[in-house]
Amino acid sequence: MLLDDKNFPQRIQSDLVDDQDEELELELFDELYDLDGLRHGNLQSHEERLARQRYFHTLFRLQGELVKLQSWVVKTGHKVVILFEGRDAAGKGGVIKRITQRLNPRVCRVAALSAPNDRERTQWYFQRYVSHLPAAGEIVLFDRSWYNRAGVERVMGFCSDDQYEEFFRSVPEFERMLVRSGIQVIKYWFSISDEEQRFRFLSRIHDPLKQWKLSPMDLESRRRWEAYTKAKEIMLERTHIPEAPWWVVHADDKKKARLNCIHHLLQQIPYQEVRQPNVRLPERQRHEGYQRHPTPLELQVPEVY
Repeated sequence: MLLDDKNFPQRIQSDLVDDQDEELELELFDELYDLDGLRHGNLQSHEERLARQRYFHTLFRLQGELVKLQSWVVKTGHKVVILFEGRDAAGKGGVIKRITQRLNPRVCRVAALSAPNDRERTQWYFQRYVSHLPAAGEIVLFDRSWYNRAGVERVMGFCSDDQYEEFFRSVPEFERMLVRSGIQVIKYWFSISDEEQRFRFLSRIHDPLKQWKLSPMDLESRRRWEAYTKAKEIMLERTHIPEAPWWVVHADDKKKARLNCIHHLLQQIPYQEVRQPNVRLPERQRHEGYQRHPTPLELQVPEVY
């Protein structure tokens, strides 16, 4: 979509409203909830409303399966590492948020590492990632991973040719070692088109709640689109191994990408529903002479709303 397209401002506004509505609906949605009343006409057509309802019904059903998966992982001591890679604004954070939203953060956690510091740059390349690997009964989602070396570090010149080649020699063995140790490794690449990334960057520029997501590195990555394409193609070719294959998620449609990724993830792990014990709320103990003291006014949060 070009900047002079007369529909561009409308699409920007629609995207902002869409994201804001979704954040609210993810908290309030119920099968019997009146979505029309919630949105106050933000969506224009009956078909759009039905599509949105189908999306949420499917999302919540899949999130219910993720809860079952979590219980199975805890019971069996299974260990899972899931890598999310892709261009900037490809939608990795969105799907990670929907995966983790209903899960226990002590079981399913996210590792999103910043750029290595001076000390980490002198370590074995994989060292800083190892400490984030799961113990028994844990799932770890890497929002970007050791594949930074094959992508941003290569394109931006942050690693030498020797370091780049050593990475490709090491990473298949590193991942095979993880698998042999009992860690399941699942790798996703989120693929978006040139124009869709351009639109999402412009959308972030116009949204004050998303501007923090744009860094000088993101903007430079936009300029070097073709270099990133070449780096991605080499990465997929040289690191697609039977023990830890790559899976490509078509992500121009954010909602479809989330549903497709979660559905596929559930197919990769042989989980079964774990029977949960019946829970009974115990009666509260009451003691003679107990008296609850009122909270001092100076400690109370003002009730503005």
